[in-house]
Amino acid sequence: MLSIAHLTSAHPRRDTRIFVKQCRALARQGYRVTLVVADGLGDERDSGVHITDVGHSPGRLGRMLGSTRRVLQRARQIDADIYHLHDPELIPAGLRLKRLGKIVIFDAHEDLPLQLLGKPYLTPLLRRLLAAACAVAERHACRRFDAIVAATPFIRDKFLRINPNTVDVNNYPLPGEFDADAPWREKGQEVCYVGSLSALRGIGELVEAAHLLQSPARITLAGRFSEVALENALSALPGWQRLNRPGHLDREGVRAVMARALAGLVTLHPEPNYLDALPVKMFEYMAAGIPVIASDIPLWRAIIQNHQCGVCVDPLDPAAIAAAIDYFVRNPQIARRMGRNGRRAILEKYNWPIESEKLIQLYQDMQAAAGQRRLAGSHGT
Repeated sequence: MLSIAHLTSAHPRRDTRIFVKQCRALARQGYRVTLVVADGLGDERDSGVHITDVGHSPGRLGRMLGSTRRVLQRARQIDADIYHLHDPELIPAGLRLKRLGKIVIFDAHEDLPLQLLGKPYLTPLLRRLLAAACAVAERHACRRFDAIVAATPFIRDKFLRINPNTVDVNNYPLPGEFDADAPWREKGQEVCYVGSLSALRGIGELVEAAHLLQSPARITLAGRFSEVALENALSALPGWQRLNRPGHLDREGVRAVMARALAGLVTLHPEPNYLDALPVKMFEYMAAGIPVIASDIPLWRAIIQNHQCGVCVDPLDPAAIAAAIDYFVRNPQIARRMGRNGRRAILEKYNWPIESEKLIQLYQDMQAAAGQRRLAGSHGT
């Protein structure tokens, strides 16, 4: 039986739905699957997946130095056939595993050099230097890995120039993960944003938009603020009083928020790292059967217009965001129709079962290639 180990040092298991979905899909196919995490929650079994915990290290530096070392140690103990890495800081561990003769796959969730260029806490010069150094290191390592899994077609096309064995496996939702049958008449006059709360994700503009609403709508912000200073500054604005703030929610809580909402917000700023991204929350809103109010980014606009499942706005214009919210509150039948359109698109195209087949095929190809190499080696001797 082929054994596969997914390795992560940066994400607690409760926030890594994509990893768990990948692992569960493999376990259902009969693979022996281990997920190595560093969240301090202990070991457990989840739907046939063995989750093993190496302990939590506080702070970014502690994670990069301590957690990655322990993840590598545990990975070597597992002695899997295939190792699937989910964090850039695990790249050196992946190279070590390659030297041990293991099959190693790197999962590129984001365009890391491009992401560094958008970090507001770095000086412009330091951003460019770090991005350039990261790009060189990334190319060096990823040429040596057996395959690359890209989170979007854009990232796939980038890595195809580095490693021809690259596929995109998009983090689309499971069709049954959200309650798309919530009675529309029971929905409140509210819209929702679910995810990390930061300036670049447009949270400031959402608070300002709340103050400009002409309808009785409220905005539910479900998630944690990335910076206490930002939360303190926004809480002083008049729009703060028009918000619901449930904090960080588990999956049941997220489903409940989306079941009450008339629309979902994904008004991220047009930063370089977002322009070619496929935001998970946009597809989760569609899976929940609610229309999307999204940033007017060409890639997102094409999806939304093609499926008639929402509207696009300038994410830097609070008045435009407020007008879109008011539109859906005042036109619930249009919101309902667009929500159904989005749900249909999920069922037909943007869903995890379709994506999981790509991943399983990649593992099978890796297994077959390794077998051929072993056979050729035995003939050579």
